[in-house]
Amino acid sequence: MEGRVKIGFVPAQRDPFDESWAVEMKKRVLKALESVCEKDKIEIIHPDDTLTKKGLVRDDEDAEKLIRFFKEKDIDGIMIGAMTFGDERSAVSIAQNIPGIPVLLFSTKEGPFTEDGNRRADAFCGTLSIASGLYRRKIPFTFLGNVFPEEEIFPKKVAEFARVCFAVRGFKGARVGLVGPRPEQFETCAINEFPMIEQFGQRVVPISLADVFDMANSLKEDGQISRIVNEIKSSFDWEGISEEVLEKAARLEIVLKNFAKEKKLSAMGVQCWPAMQQVYGISPCMTMGRLTDQGIMTSCEVDIHGALTMLVQYLASLKQTVPHFIDFTIQHQSRPNTFLAWHCGNAPISLAARGQKIRLRVHSIQDKIFGPEKTMGTAEFQLKSGEITINRLVEYDGKFKMLISKGRIIPSEENLRGSWSWVEVDDLDKLYRTLIEEGFVHHGSIIHGDITSVVAEFCKFLGIQTVVV
Repeated sequence: MEGRVKIGFVPAQRDPFDESWAVEMKKRVLKALESVCEKDKIEIIHPDDTLTKKGLVRDDEDAEKLIRFFKEKDIDGIMIGAMTFGDERSAVSIAQNIPGIPVLLFSTKEGPFTEDGNRRADAFCGTLSIASGLYRRKIPFTFLGNVFPEEEIFPKKVAEFARVCFAVRGFKGARVGLVGPRPEQFETCAINEFPMIEQFGQRVVPISLADVFDMANSLKEDGQISRIVNEIKSSFDWEGISEEVLEKAARLEIVLKNFAKEKKLSAMGVQCWPAMQQVYGISPCMTMGRLTDQGIMTSCEVDIHGALTMLVQYLASLKQTVPHFIDFTIQHQSRPNTFLAWHCGNAPISLAARGQKIRLRVHSIQDKIFGPEKTMGTAEFQLKSGEITINRLVEYDGKFKMLISKGRIIPSEENLRGSWSWVEVDDLDKLYRTLIEEGFVHHGSIIHGDITSVVAEFCKFLGIQTVVV
C-alpha cells in the first residue's frame, strides 16, 4: 500500500466529568493502538495540549480547531471516542464538517467510583447522545462498542476500520479503463456509467482495441519486451507456445500498463475475445493476470463492475493480496456445497497452489473457434487452498448492491483446464438462489482471507446495499 491510513481521533470530554480520567483514557487508547498502527501503517492524528486543553475536545472552539487540523492532515477517517460523557455537539460537528469519510464511534468503560461514591466518566451514557447526533444528521458510522482500550477487540476493530477507510478513499474517484467494447453476446457486462459518476465520482476511460494493437505492434525494443518475455519463460512451463506469442503478450502488457499509468487507472476491463484472437493473434489471459499481480485490477470481457469488485477487495486487503476474477461455473458432481470458481487462464500466478505446475497453454474454449495458433496465452493452474471472501458488485436502476459471502478453497488432485479452484461454502443452494434472484451475474471475484466485515462496512459508507449469504 502507498502511504499511511490517517485516522483523526476525537477524544471527547465533557466538563465537569473527571478530566484526569479522560486524559488517562486517551493515553491508553494511543498506547493500545501502537502495535497495529506499526503493522498496518496507520497514523492516528489527534490533538495535543498545544492545540486544545489537555489534548481533549470539549466545546465548539475545540471542534473548529480540530476541523482545520484534520483537513490540513487530509485524514481518511474519523474516530470519535467518549473518554468521559463526551460533548456531543463538538464531536458531531467535526464529523459533519468533514463529510464523505468513514466514522468510527466507541465508548470507554467506567472506572472505579470515587471515594465519595461518584462516577468518573459516564461515557456509556454520553455516547448515546453522540450517536443520536450522528444518526439525526444521517452521518453513517460504525459503532465499535463499549470497551477498555486494552481489550483485544479494540485494536482489531480499529485495524478493520483503517481498511474500510483505505478502501473508501481508493474507490471514490477511481478511474477504470474500458479496453474495447464488451463482447456482443455478453449483455451481462453492459453498464451505465452515470451512477458511477454521480455516486462515486468515478470515471470510465475508453480505448479502442485498434489503438491498443497498433501501439503494441509499433513498440520499439528497448529492453522491456525481452525482460517481460524472460519473466514469462522463468515463471511458466511454456512448452508448445511460440516465441512470437510470448513477444506479443509482452507488447500487450507494456501498452496496457502505459495506458493505466498515463490515465491513472486503478482497474480495467479488457475485451479478451474475439478480436484479441482474430486480429492480434493471442489470448490475453496470462497478461491480464500479470497486470492484476502488479496492482492493476484487470477483469475479463470488459466487465467494469467486475473490475470494481476486484478493486474493493484489493483495497480492503490494504493491497496485500490480489483477487481472482471468476465464473461461477458448475456445482461439484459429488461433493456437497462446492462449486468450481474458474476462468480461462487469468489468475495471478502469486495465487498458485504450492507445487503446482504453472502452464502457458492454448485457450480451452476459443481454440475451437479460432484454432490453436491464434489462441495461445492462458495461465493454467489450481489456486492455493484457504479461506476466501466472495464478492460481486452490480447496479440496477441507479442503485448498487454487493454480494458478500465466504468459503474455503479445497485442494484437489484433479488436472483441470484454466485457472481454477473448488470452493466449499456453507450453503451452496442458498448462495446460488441468491445469485439468481438478486440479479447477480455469472462473474464474481474471490480473494484469500475473510474481509467480509470490511466490505460490509465499506458498503455502508458508500450507500451500497449489502446482500450477505
